[in-house]
Amino acid sequence: MPRLTTEGTYTDSPPPGRSASYDGDEDDDFLDRGRAKAHRFLHGFIDFAFQGNVLEIAFGLIIASMFTALVTSLVTDILLPPISVLLPLNKNLEEKFAVLKGGSNYKGEGGYNTLKQAQADGAVVMAYGFFLNRLINFIGVGMSLYGMAATYQFFSKDPIIKRTVRCRYCRKNISEKAARCINCTSWQDGREDRLF
Repeated sequence: MPRLTTEGTYTDSPPPGRSASYDGDEDDDFLDRGRAKAHRFLHGFIDFAFQGNVLEIAFGLIIASMFTALVTSLVTDILLPPISVLLPLNKNLEEKFAVLKGGSNYKGEGGYNTLKQAQADGAVVMAYGFFLNRLINFIGVGMSLYGMAATYQFFSKDPIIKRTVRCRYCRKNISEKAARCINCTSWQDGREDRLF
């Protein structure tokens, strides 16, 4: 097989430093090995990306983000306004704040009507209403997820909520179905007490 020399001509002689048995197959083998590695890498990535567990995790994360947005809207738009009316808050809960240091236009008691107005004036504020709003959202999302997990566990044999008890000997939490403690390896049926 002819090869191209540095002068731009073709020759049948081997390149410098090669034996006379050189026929150009080494370059082809090198390219074939590179293609095989690239092909194996690509197919390995496709197998990884589209296997069942990764897709289940992706769908779970998408559903969880949508569920969180739904519960946040429920708490912010449905539950908190009646609480603001029932309690003497005079504003939405997330608009409650305390001025720690007034800004340039601060007029003393009752100087700012909204949190945005205080922040725009450069005041140092403690937005406790916003924190309480997030806390109620967190509790709402947590309770809703627990309710969904309990409902799933009621209709399925696959446990999501794992009940735990304290080991009688090392006082660490273990599964309530465990025969032996995973931490101190003592038997939970009382065998340890009968030996002594």
